[in-house]
Amino acid sequence: MIVQICVGSSCYLKGAERIVELFQTAIAEHKLEDDITLAGSFCTGKCNRIGVTVTVNDEVYTGITTENFKDFFTEKVLKPIEAERKGLGNGMSDAEKI
Repeated sequence: MIVQICVGSSCYLKGAERIVELFQTAIAEHKLEDDITLAGSFCTGKCNRIGVTVTVNDEVYTGITTENFKDFFTEKVLKPIEAERKGLGNGMSDAEKI
């Protein structure tokens, strides 16, 4: 799984650095270092008034904040990895994608 965090000026001002730290911590806590490639990205052009833009396997999500990070990580990162390990696909419906 490839997770890219926007570090463009708008997302940076909205806390991209802290979101990177949260991802690093969560990846380590769940021992997902071999499953996730974490990277920064330039502006995706999907800016939101609230939070940071994060791309997971080419699916763009906006509005990621320290407050909603845990739920986002569980739903969009952890569950799909667990499903993939069980052979159940990516765990995301088209309605959840932007």
